Amino acid sequence: DSMAQGRRLKCSLCTKVLKKIQALAGDDPDESAVQAALQKGCRALGRSVGKKCQKLVSKYQEQISEGLQNGDLPQDICAAIGICRS
Repeated sequence: DSMAQGRRLKCSLCTKVLKKIQALAGDDPDESAVQAALQKGCRALGRSVGKKCQKLVSKYQEQISEGLQNGDLPQDICAAIGICRS
């Protein structure tokens, strides 16, 4: 059904976004590295994905930031904020 498809799409978008942000933040990032990566990451994904990325990031900024600082996997962070099924 379209709802599940929408969720899958969001899930893959979320993991894609977080992989990009994680790569930009580097290994063992602190909060400021994560914040910078959050801003750069969305821009790096192009205009249409970038807009969705911005929404995702502003809505879940704390969880994403915390997850990345803890070294959690993008898939796990996306599951933790309820976008992906774990």
